[in-house]
Order: sequence, then C-alpha cells, then structure tokens
Amino acid sequence: MANDLSFRPKTSEIPTRPGVYRFFDENRRVLYVGKAKNLRARLQNYFGPVESLHERTRRMVLSAVDVDWTIVKTEFEALQLEFTWIKEFNPPFNVRFKDDKSYPYLAVSLSEKMPRVFITRNRDLKGVKYFGPYTQAWAIRQTLDTLLRVYPIRSCSVGVFKAAKSANRPCLLADIGKCSAPCVGRVSEKEHHEIARDLVGFMNGMDPKQIELLQEKMTRASDAQNYELAARLRDNIGALETVLEKSTVVFSDLTDADLFGVADDELTAAVSLFCVRGGRIRGVRSWVVDKEIEQPLEELVRQIILYAYTAVEGVEPPTVPKEILVPALPEDASDLEKFLEQARGAAVSLRVAKRGDKAQLAATAKENADYSLALYKTRRTADFTARSEALTALAESLNLSEAPLRIECYDVSHLSGTNIVASMVVFEDGLPKKSQYRQFNIESAADDTEAIYQVLSRRLKYLRDPESLDYGKFSYLPSLIVVDGGIPQVTAAARAIAESPVPDLPLCGLAKRLEEVFRPGSDFPIILPRGSEELFLLQRVRDESHRFALTASRKKRSKSLSSDLMDIPGLGEKRVTALLRRFGSAKRLKIATLEEISDVAGIGGQLAQEILNRLKFDS
Repeated sequence: MANDLSFRPKTSEIPTRPGVYRFFDENRRVLYVGKAKNLRARLQNYFGPVESLHERTRRMVLSAVDVDWTIVKTEFEALQLEFTWIKEFNPPFNVRFKDDKSYPYLAVSLSEKMPRVFITRNRDLKGVKYFGPYTQAWAIRQTLDTLLRVYPIRSCSVGVFKAAKSANRPCLLADIGKCSAPCVGRVSEKEHHEIARDLVGFMNGMDPKQIELLQEKMTRASDAQNYELAARLRDNIGALETVLEKSTVVFSDLTDADLFGVADDELTAAVSLFCVRGGRIRGVRSWVVDKEIEQPLEELVRQIILYAYTAVEGVEPPTVPKEILVPALPEDASDLEKFLEQARGAAVSLRVAKRGDKAQLAATAKENADYSLALYKTRRTADFTARSEALTALAESLNLSEAPLRIECYDVSHLSGTNIVASMVVFEDGLPKKSQYRQFNIESAADDTEAIYQVLSRRLKYLRDPESLDYGKFSYLPSLIVVDGGIPQVTAAARAIAESPVPDLPLCGLAKRLEEVFRPGSDFPIILPRGSEELFLLQRVRDESHRFALTASRKKRSKSLSSDLMDIPGLGEKRVTALLRRFGSAKRLKIATLEEISDVAGIGGQLAQEILNRLKFDS
C-alpha cells in the first residue's frame, strides 16, 4: 500500500539535516507541520506500509498529495520555524488550542502618555503590561482598589480623562486619594510614569521587600516628626500586606515558576497552568486541546509550552519565569530552554518536579486539569444543540434513515472466563436512561463473541412488530445497537439480530484502540472526525456500557466469594465483610499469606489456616 502514495519522495532525495516538513492536500492547504532532527529518518516513518500507521496518521497521509521540507542549521531553528508555521497555517492535523473561558487580567498601559491601570479580558492590546490571569473578577477588583491607595495611577477611561482635563476638575478618585490627578497637573508626566513603574515593579515580583522599604521610610518620617507622612506610609504598608495575604503562599523561598498539569484521553487534553511569583500563586489558567494525530505526553508538552509563551499578532507574550515544571520532558528540552531563554532574556530551567512542595503543587495542577477535562465533557453532554447535532451527524455517517433517538450498547466483562456478565445501557436523545439499564448473567461462553451473541439473542426475543410495542417497556425498539469491539463482535451481534423478530436493526461496533466504527458486512471501518460530537457520543455510550458491565462483574465475583467464605465454619457475616474489605477480591485472598489473613480483626491463626485450605481446595 505504500506504493499508493504517489507523492512519496525518493529516500535519497530526503536530506539527513535538521528541518521542518509540511504535508499538503490537493488545494495546497497545509495539513500538518512537523520538525525533525533528521528529516530522512522522520519522513520515512510516514512512508512505510500504510496499514502499519496509526489511524489518525494514516488519514493525514492519505489526505495529502505532496510533502516538502525546509532545511535549517540546528534543531533549535527547526523548533522556531515549526511553531511559526503552525501559527500561520493552522494545520488541521496539528493540535488545536482553545481556552475554555476568558480570564480577567490586571493591565497597565505603559505606552500611553499618561499610563492607566484597568481590568480587561482582552489580551490583544498593544503596549500593555498584563498581570494574571485571575480566576475571579471580583478578587482582582479588590486587589486593584487596594493598590490604588499605594500607587495612585490613573484608572479612568480616555473620555473621562479628557473631560476632567478640559474642566480642570479632577474626579472623585483624586479626592479620596486613589488617583494622583495628572489630568489637572497635581503630578507631572514624569512623576506619574514613576508611579506606574512602581506599580508594575510590585506586581512583577510581589516582593515583601517593598514593604520593608516602606517601613524604613515610615521610621525615618516618624523620627523627623513628619507624622502625616508616617501615617500615610503606615496605611500603604497595610494595603500592600493585604494584597500579599490574598495571594496563596506555596513556597517560602520566593520561587518564580510555572507549573503545568495535563490530563488527556484519545480525543482531547486539558491543561492547567499555575503561575507562581515570589512564592505565591498569582494566577491560574486552563485551556483545552483537540488532538488529531496521536501524540505521546512529551510531544504534547512541547506544543503546550510553545503555545503558552508565544506572542500572538504582536501582543506581548506572557512573562517567562526562571523555572517551568512539566509532567514530562520533551526530547528537545534543551532547545525549548533556548527558545524560552530568548523570550526571558535569562536562563530558564525546564524540568519535572519529583519531590517536595513543587511536586505537590504539580499534582494539584494535574488534579485541576483532570477536573477541567471532566467539566469540558460534561458541558458537551449538557448542550442540547450539541447532542442534536451528534445524533444527526451519526445518522449521516452510518447511513441511517433517521437520527438514532434510542441507542442500546452492549459489553461483556469476566475474570478469566468466569463470572461472565453482560451489560445493556440505554441512551435516549443523547442522554443515559439508567432506569432501563440491564445486566445479563451468562453461565458459560467460549469467548466474548459468543457472549455477545447470547446476550443479544436474549434481549431481542422481547422485540415484536413495532406497531404493537408498549413504549417505555423493555420491548421498546432501539434505533441503533452498539457493541464494544470490532469485526468479530459486530459479526456475532449481526447473527443474533438476523435471527430475531426484527432482523433489520441498525448495528455498529466501536473498537476502542483506534476508535474505529465497524458496520456489518464491511471489512473497512468508518472513521468519524476526531473531536466531533458524534464520536464523543459513541464514546460516552461505549464507556458507560463498559463501566456498567465491569461493576456488575465485580459485584458478582464479590457475592461468589462471600458465599464460599460463609460456608466455612467460624466465619459469619461480619468476618466475611472484614476479609472482603481487607483483600477486595478472591484472587488477592488466595495469594495472601497466613499472617496477612490472621491480621484481620476476628480472624485467628487456626481460622486463617482453614480459610487457606478451603480456597486452595476450591481452586
């Protein structure tokens, strides 16, 4: 199949130098941009046997009609060029980033003649210094209100400023000491710029030394009997202490670091970024990544780092700290450090936190990413429009006559062929209908395909002529039957449907490894778009069926073990419960030592020996 790729270049033509490569479709749209330390070695991976490629990589290669490359001097230059082109061309097979919400920032317009401080969610303003992001708008408003007492920089709009200047009358903020009133000349343009720089300096580091300097000034003013100035400095100290108290202290050594947490599945990744400045959490940001081509965590981290610290359309990029902590180090970590050093103007350390406070905070960032991913999925589920689009698109992809308003999914769970349990879950209008879930105990089956055949045969015998159905009962006709698996499972399910009273029910299988959709009678899968609502729906249905089957199987195994233990003289309900709580499963109990069993409350040495003898005899 490799010969089907007519655009494949000769191996000898591909250089062994570092560089950046691009795949194009028939309209010369860039499909994918990648970099390589050795272009020949990397590109040969794409032009091997097509059937050996990962499904998403295969789709990209089969969609392309041409590939080219650009040689650079070093891998670091390749890194820079790759990201520039990703930003320029937005290739569909590279990861796509999107913030899950907009966050408020504290901004200072240093480029204005009279700088002002304000709160904004717009990161596209030029000549503006940003601080944040902050998770709560009210929190940053309180912080700004406090800071204006110490640094009375202008916070009014251009219109208000011009009106006050024209009338030669300052606003209320000047009267209450929260503005130095440059509009009426109470401070010069130079003095006002100094106030703005002091505010930026404090926000950059959140350094407690600022308070120490004010305390020294207050002491000198008091010694000079300038009590009015001393009182004003005292109030300023209190205001800055209030701001510092609102920033959670996580490190005692004034650490400047960014910590990234990443949670991902086959389709999506969620990123949580903790910004720590001066040992305090200054901001938290999260965003979602739609994945197209399967990527290891190390490669995903590289893309995230480039996205997080690169300017967009001339906007000032976020501040790069001295230390960046990630869940995994990319292969080109040293080149990434050089890239970040250029943005920071000083050395940057990129590493994985393995112990201590930083590892604990990194774990917290990971927990936040897990939550963001779960929340992202929940929001997609709760969106009626998205569910409607998913059902409509699924009908089109599977060539169904109408949207599958009732979907039934089946899965099988067992332990080495014993305690076989099959699950049936029901989704109506894209939402689970748990009151109609069912579980089926299967006495014996040679393999999963036979178990699928058995459970569907038992379920489908309840179906009758659609006109005589009693809606809401078990005889409700499904619009689509889904099985967890590929061609073997679909074939077994199709045999059961063909022998049922309604032999033309729509059927598909979802194979988990590559998320391929199989239909009866076809050896080739249907590939649903990555990140699409229809694939997301099928995944939810399949995962819920798997969860329900696994839960039922574990419960059955627990009951079976409990029944066996209850037959042992001297074991009552409480002692059996204690054993199950301690070991959890029959397998774990069978391999336990005599000492481990006797340590359970109420189990002595003699009774522990009797338990071991009985379990070994039964096995």
